[in-house]
Amino acid sequence: MKLSFNENKEIVEKIRAGLAKKEGHCPCRLEMTDDTMCMCKEFREQVADPNFEGYCHCKLYFKEK
Repeated sequence: MKLSFNENKEIVEKIRAGLAKKEGHCPCRLEMTDDTMCMCKEFREQVADPNFEGYCHCKLYFKEK
């Protein structure tokens, strides 16, 4: 398993700016809860799945098998 940032630096910059505005919460989510704090609960659960390969919801991170 390997976790990395999106290769598209423009996307990474935009998501990081959004994270800063929302105090570390996923900029793609409306609610600001512990579950939406980056790295969000949804992606942490996906990372735990050995068969999952893909991006997190906001496309900041990518998990390779």
